[in-house]
Amino acid sequence: MSRQPFKLVSLSIQHVLAMYAGAIIVPLIVGGALGMTIEQLTYLVSVDILMCGIATILQVWKNKFFGIGLPVVLGCTFTAVGPMIAIGGEYGVGAVYGSILVSGIFVIIISGVFGKLIPYFPPVVTGSVVTIIGITLIPVAMNNMAGGQGSESFGALPNLALALGTLLFIILLFRFFTGFIRSIAILLGLLLGTVAGAFMGMVDFTPVADASWFHMVKPFYFGTPTIEWTAVITMILVALVSLVESTGVYFALSDICEEKITEKDVARGYRAEGLAIVLGAIFNAFPYTTFSQNVGLIQLSGVKTKKVIYLTGAFLVLLGLVPKIGAFTTIIPTPVLGGAMVAMFGMVVAYGIKMLGRVDFAKQENLLIIACSVGMGLGVTVVPDIFAKLPQSVQILTDNGIVAGSVTAILLNIIFNVIPSKKPAVSSPIVEEKVS
Repeated sequence: MSRQPFKLVSLSIQHVLAMYAGAIIVPLIVGGALGMTIEQLTYLVSVDILMCGIATILQVWKNKFFGIGLPVVLGCTFTAVGPMIAIGGEYGVGAVYGSILVSGIFVIIISGVFGKLIPYFPPVVTGSVVTIIGITLIPVAMNNMAGGQGSESFGALPNLALALGTLLFIILLFRFFTGFIRSIAILLGLLLGTVAGAFMGMVDFTPVADASWFHMVKPFYFGTPTIEWTAVITMILVALVSLVESTGVYFALSDICEEKITEKDVARGYRAEGLAIVLGAIFNAFPYTTFSQNVGLIQLSGVKTKKVIYLTGAFLVLLGLVPKIGAFTTIIPTPVLGGAMVAMFGMVVAYGIKMLGRVDFAKQENLLIIACSVGMGLGVTVVPDIFAKLPQSVQILTDNGIVAGSVTAILLNIIFNVIPSKKPAVSSPIVEEKVS
């Protein structure tokens, strides 16, 4: 019995490590792309870690209104990275958080009926959307590998060597290790790359020295949220894709934990995510979703108790209240981030392709849906002014590649798969998982 607390703590720390790289790299990428200062970036990282903890606790805590009641760990979704950078670059940081806030409220409102809407987001739609988002992120990674856009040393050999070395180390970890080491490969890559960067004179520890040991989060730290409807539609689409992914995680955990879940349980899970997204917007963090790497860790360890996840959430909250820890992440050299980003964003593309792997390619209609949606999404991204002369009301759906590609996929799926059969294109994942 005396070893039980030690076991709970060690398992919780393991969960923190498994999701930590994913938690910190999103604010580093988004904050860096939006030109935030070191002080702002430190706050962004710290509040994001804290909100990951709160979001996790909200999901594990099952009550009448929210919470799936399974050992779920929540973190910021990578699906939102590209859209947030695009929104922030065009409309400002206020629009980023305005769109996140509205999307969170939207998720809460539709949580009770989303199970019935899932058939309109089959793999042919969600796979296309995730693939588009992943591909549009790759240029961000490549710019960082070279030293960061606008850098005086852009493309210099030391930058490229450090970036490629980081990427190679991550690849080697995946090649020669399995289980937990593989699950924290990105984090280990960032650590080793930063150490190498320090020897190359590319690390400045001043932000760590200047950061305080404790702070309290502030609502609307970056200013009042603003509403831009193109941004709102983009973030709602991101939220819907995240809900589809979360549904699979819920049922995977239900199977692992041998606990049956009902449609009401799933609705409470959606509502918890919506609440987490709203809180993320208020405290200037990010949209949150289930982290599948932690599901793998539960399966690997065989420990399914919610106590471990509650403790994981508590550790994340504690880490988020210590800016000095957050400041350590801001000293990671840009090329190191770039090397890790290639792997991470490439995984987003790969995951999109994996989702498309569940599509029936024998149907020419599905091939056309993918072709047109990915083509439209990338086309608008590469040639953003193509629809500039259309009415402003129409441009809400056309001036962003992710929105244009997503709307194309949804409409074509309805035309080719839903209307002809007079029934959903695919059976609901909720039904499928219950059968299995």
